[in-house]
Amino acid sequence: MGAEDSKAVVRLVGQDLFEATSASGHMVLIDTDHIRNSAATPVELLLLALGSCTGVDVVSILRKKREDVTDYLVEVRGERRPEHPRSYSRIAVHHIVTGRNISEQSLTQAIGLSDKKYCSVAATLRPTAEIVSSYEIIEVPD
Repeated sequence: MGAEDSKAVVRLVGQDLFEATSASGHMVLIDTDHIRNSAATPVELLLLALGSCTGVDVVSILRKKREDVTDYLVEVRGERRPEHPRSYSRIAVHHIVTGRNISEQSLTQAIGLSDKKYCSVAATLRPTAEIVSSYEIIEVPD
C-alpha cells in the first residue's frame, strides 16, 4: 500500500450494528436496523462525508479570501435509485453562509473549486450521481 492508501476496519458488534474504525483510529457506529435506528446507515454516511468534505473546502477558501464568515451550514439531500443497487442518482448540496459583506463571487468560486477540484468525496460520487450545488448568503448587521 502506498502513502495515500487508507484502511478502514468494520466489525459486526450486534444484529445489523457495526463499529467502524478509520485509518486515523476514530470510531463510528453504523446501523442498518431501521427499527432500532441507533446510528447512521452507510448511505447516510455518504451524505455526511460529502457535506463535511465540501464544507471544509468552502470555509477554508472563504477564510483565505478574508471573508467575514460568522456561521456556515451545508445541507445535503440525496435521491436514490429505486432499483438495486440503490445508489444515489442525484445529490443536492445547499451552502448557507452567514456573515458580513460576504462576496457572492467569492462564495461561488469557493463552491466551484470544492466541487470540481478539491473535494475527493464529490469526485468519488460524481461518476454515478449528479451533484448540484446552491447557496444562500445571510447578512449579519454590523
